[in-house]
Amino acid sequence: MEVQETKTLKQYSNKQKILLVGEGDFSFSLSLGRAFGSASNITTSSLDSRVDVNRKYTYGKQNVEELERLGCTVIHGVNVHSMSSDNRLARYNRIVFNFPHSGLGFGSEHENFYIMQHQALVRGFFESARKMLEDEDGEIHLTHKTTRPFSEWEIETLAQEKGLRLIKLMVFDQLAFPGYSNKKGSGSNCDSNFPIRSAVTFMFKK
Repeated sequence: MEVQETKTLKQYSNKQKILLVGEGDFSFSLSLGRAFGSASNITTSSLDSRVDVNRKYTYGKQNVEELERLGCTVIHGVNVHSMSSDNRLARYNRIVFNFPHSGLGFGSEHENFYIMQHQALVRGFFESARKMLEDEDGEIHLTHKTTRPFSEWEIETLAQEKGLRLIKLMVFDQLAFPGYSNKKGSGSNCDSNFPIRSAVTFMFKK
């Protein structure tokens, strides 16, 4: 039996069963897929339908098609609050959510009402993701900015509420993931980038 060569990209490896959620144009997933080659261990998902991905993002259709050629599983219409009961999904060693946003309050993130909406999104993600970890070594990764008002989301506290413990913080280096282009995802500028200075990846375990 041929032993698969280990390939890594930062904290991720082709030996891990990885679920990415809340993807925009799927460019982060594709960065991993290209690094791993035959990447059937990657499942990537979006809240949007396939039609919406094609409509909203310049390279959405192209990125999805390349991921599928690489052997990745691409799933559309995944709700992070209820994904643990989505029969299209399974259990994973790594569950990754980059730059979560409720889709509300662009430009008004400092207002308490919108902070609470974003916190509700993250709580729902943590609750579902915890149920989907493959084993005790499984990890949940959430990447976000740490400047105000995003620091007021209190991500570590939200994780603790759902039975998770922080094991590591890693500065997020966008350039380490070739081809990744972060997207706003909602509104008239959904295909636009946003500044991600002072972003870190929070890594949690049960």
